[in-house]
Order: sequence, then C-alpha cells, then structure tokens
Amino acid sequence: MTEPPDSPDSPSLESVILALAAEARHGRTIAPTDAAAAYAAALGEDSLAWRAHLPNVRAVAVRLAEAGRLVIYRKGKPVDPADFRGVYRLGAPNVE
Repeated sequence: MTEPPDSPDSPSLESVILALAAEARHGRTIAPTDAAAAYAAALGEDSLAWRAHLPNVRAVAVRLAEAGRLVIYRKGKPVDPADFRGVYRLGAPNVE
C-alpha cells in the first residue's frame, strides 16, 4: 500500500508523525494508531479510515528511525528499526 499523493493542503504522513512525537510531553511516546488516525483526519477521511494507514505508519516510522529523526520503542525500550515485531510506540529522539 502506498501513501496517497500529497495535495498542497494535506500534510504528509511523515510530518504528522513527527509533529505528534514532538508535541508529546518530554519522555512520552505516541501510539501508531494515533498517527494513523491524525493522518486520516487531516485527509478528511471517515472515522475508520485510519486502519488502512497503519502499514504506512510503520514503514514511515522505520525510515524516520533509521535517519535518526524518530525512536521506535517496544516495552519502553528503543529497538532496532530494522528488526522489531509486535506492539510498538513512537517518540522523538532525546536531544541533550
């Protein structure tokens, strides 16, 4: 599944994920479902459309994590973006 083309008025999935992660309080993470729902809402889709975006959220999160712009967590610990399974959360990298 691919991301729908961006119109000038709709944000990219990448920008939605990064914005939500940045808005989370320091040390907090977001659920992938939150990112998918926010993206669907930004596109003006119905309340269940977020489900179709979950695979894209994971793909974009992996790409962002590999670039050092996002951290993927599993059971509260950072994981290798190329090798994780199961339930995960997303967070902004700690900038010290």
